[in-house]
Amino acid sequence: MLHYNRITFVKQESMSTSPSTRPCRTLVTGATGFTGRYLVEKLLGRGHVVIETVGGRSEPETPTRRRLDITSPDECRRVIEAVRPDYIVHLAAISFVGHSDALDFYRVNVIGTLNLLEACAAVGHTPRKLLIASSANVYGNVTSDAIDESFPVTPVNHYAASKAAMETIVRTWFDRLPILIVRPFNYTGRGQASNFLVPKIVGHFARREPSIELGNIDVARDFSDVRYVASAYEALLDSDAAGETVNVCTGTPYTLRDILSKASDLTGHQLDVRVNPAFVRQTDVKMLAGSPAKLRSLVPAVEAIPFMDTLRWMLAA
Repeated sequence: MLHYNRITFVKQESMSTSPSTRPCRTLVTGATGFTGRYLVEKLLGRGHVVIETVGGRSEPETPTRRRLDITSPDECRRVIEAVRPDYIVHLAAISFVGHSDALDFYRVNVIGTLNLLEACAAVGHTPRKLLIASSANVYGNVTSDAIDESFPVTPVNHYAASKAAMETIVRTWFDRLPILIVRPFNYTGRGQASNFLVPKIVGHFARREPSIELGNIDVARDFSDVRYVASAYEALLDSDAAGETVNVCTGTPYTLRDILSKASDLTGHQLDVRVNPAFVRQTDVKMLAGSPAKLRSLVPAVEAIPFMDTLRWMLAA
């Protein structure tokens, strides 16, 4: 079992702002991605000045938008030196398990994260907190319906292996920077790319298509709503937790078969489901459901959104 020691760093001031304090400056990598857009909206609502990073070389830089190639140590140092943020939320990653170039997982997810930490040290900047997104995929195939943070890490694909390697490196920085690692389980919502399963299913029902091709529809996942995940990240930034790892999940698994049934109930439409062997990966994790007990103890005010409500929201888009 893995056990993490909790390290408490003294918070200099609250995330909430008042006329006598300057707004918090929060750097968000991957800010224009699926999760980042929801988190940025929440942070702006709290009065933060959010500095987003973007990967395109042609993107113009502004006081709140910086170009950043996370795989470049020089670029990371340049951005950290220029921004010197109060908080850093690191979301930038290769996150699609079926991504075609295996090496990209390690270049971006492992080396990119290390570059960001080393940049803070190189320019002598210690944020109040760094929240770094890992993934529950690091647990691999676990025969439990309530995986907590003490379970061993046994990744079964390149995405999970890259996140596990990233976590190993990040933990060596726990005594130098106030870092919190989050392990989100599967989550979905409006704006997620259609190559992810739930948006694919929702799109087929919304368009009332006659059939859909899927892989194994009996794999089970602990699906959350992206709005819940963003709320959890925001609340964890404002918590005292540092030097540890936290699951972000609901504790309730659903199979793709369940989702198909629920979407059919909501729309009154039936899909002919065809299993395409090309979509069945031997490294697929069969069951992935987490224990949200630690998350609830740290941020008890954050409430999960029922998955039926998430589906209804996505179908109404």
